[in-house]
Parts: sequence; C-alpha cells; structure tokens
Amino acid sequence: MTTTQHHAAITDTARLHGRAAVRSFLDGPSLTAADLSMVLLVREDSEDSDRPMPTVTVAEIPQTVRDLAALGIRSVKVFANSLHRDAGASGAVAPDSLMVRAIHAAKGAEPGIAVMTENCLCGHTDTGECHLTSSGRIDLGRTAAMIAAQAVLQARAGADIVGPAAMIRGTTACVRAALDENGHRDVATMPHLIFDSALYEGYRATMRAVPASGAHRPFQISPRRPETAVDTGLAFVGEGADMLLLEPGMLSVDVLTTLKQKTSAPLMPFSVSGEYTRLAPVDPCTGRRDFRPLLELFTMLKRSGAERIITYAAADLARLLTG
Repeated sequence: MTTTQHHAAITDTARLHGRAAVRSFLDGPSLTAADLSMVLLVREDSEDSDRPMPTVTVAEIPQTVRDLAALGIRSVKVFANSLHRDAGASGAVAPDSLMVRAIHAAKGAEPGIAVMTENCLCGHTDTGECHLTSSGRIDLGRTAAMIAAQAVLQARAGADIVGPAAMIRGTTACVRAALDENGHRDVATMPHLIFDSALYEGYRATMRAVPASGAHRPFQISPRRPETAVDTGLAFVGEGADMLLLEPGMLSVDVLTTLKQKTSAPLMPFSVSGEYTRLAPVDPCTGRRDFRPLLELFTMLKRSGAERIITYAAADLARLLTG
C-alpha cells in the first residue's frame, strides 16, 4: 500500500465512523442482561445486615429472583455459610443448611433461573480455611470427599451448576463422580480458578470467611504465575469440569484469552467484591453508585471470550442496559 493509499484508507475509515447512524450500524455485539449472573450472598434472618457487601435472607430470595428474571437475568451465583462452625465443617452437609434453603427458595420462585453454587469449606470450618486437617496437616482426601458430599446435597436441593472452589486438584473429579453416582449427571460442574488477590476482602468480611492463618489461602495461584492458572484450568477440564469460573475477573483477562484458545469449555469471569466497590464508586453527593466503569470492564470481558460474567452489579447493570 502506497502512502497515498494509506492516507485514503484512514480518511475513508474516519468518514464512515464520523456519522452516528453508521457508527451504530457497524458496532459489534453489545453486552446484554442475559450475559450477567447475579451474586447472592445469603444470611440468616437473625444475622446483622450491616455488612460491606449486599446480602439477602432466604425469605427475600423469591422476590429477588423474580425481579432478576424480569430484567432478563437468567442465572444467580449463591454463597451461603454456617452460623455454627466446627473442625469437621459439618454444616457444609447439613440437610437443612442455609445453602439448601436458599436453593429451594430460588428454584421454587423461578424454576427457569439457573442456580450456581459454591462448594467450599471456608464458611463451615472453625478456622475459616478451605480444607480439613488431620494431625495438624492438610487432609486432601477428607477435604475432597466433604466437598463432593456438599455438591451432592446442593444438587439434590435443585442446584444446576455446582462450583468446587477450594482450588485443590482432584476435587472436581471427586465431585463429578459423586454427582454421577447419585443420579445427578445433568448437574454441571464449574470449578473456581482463583488468583490470590486483595480484592476478596469485602466478600470475606461479609461472609465471615477470613482464614485464621491470614489472608493467603494455600492453593490459590500467585498473580505472577498465569501459566500455572492456565495449566490448572486445563487440569480441571480434564477432571470433568463443564465450565470454568475465573477470579478476579478484571485480573484474569490474559488467562481467559489463553484458555479460550485451548478449550471449548465456557469461561465465566467473576467480578469480585473489590471490583464492585472500586469500579462502581459511590457519588458523595447523591449516594448512588456509578456503574459505567463496570459496564466498560464487562464489555471488554465479553469481547475477550467470556461466556457469562458473574457480578454483584448484575441487576443494576441490567437496568442501565435496558433503561
């Protein structure tokens, strides 16, 4: 291409995009409410609602999911912990657990909404850790077995997608086998692929899931090791994962784009609590959050290959997109 031709091409591009109707006509696929999944942090009725992140009670879930469905949101990601915790994480498999009741409430009110859960022990152990111990050491076998039992309980309650979140290799395979053996072959698995990050503090404080050993969890991946994240994600798929959750969404884009080239499994970035508080800042004059930065982030995640985006702001963004 000659210099003259190059200048002509630039001029033609500028001319085409200078007209609003043409610019709109040439726009790519837009972000929609259906691209978003709402996070529900569930608390007991007796618990204080004054927390860093928004929470709901089981009694509030039916109206919440009906409102979400009316906005075009098709899925929710549910987190629920135990009030009483012990060394064996017995609350994780209690038949009347908060999670079980939350699933029943969501599916009973809106059967067509996809309910995604978390399978982890940090909200059920007295240490706030994701694993069980034996003789002072991490017991991987007991941990995987307990998480698998937790997943089966959630599937029995009506969960559509369960989410092993302890980041322990082999756990997804245990969950898949347990689901199949108990007649839940149609329940999908979406293990969490988690970078160690300071962006989880709001969630941990809200759900009282701060590990006793400190902020770092032993199996989360260093943000300096994206190749480890890719390898772990592919290992989860090899264990039978139907899809992968990546978190924090904002800091996992390189892993998202790499995995998109290596697997056909749907990829779901999770925009975590720190992204919500920082990228949806509160206007000091009006007290309202500005969701435009999150909208830009999620548009980027979609164009990078995200199948869906899990976010605390799903309802607010859906209103913004359809308003």
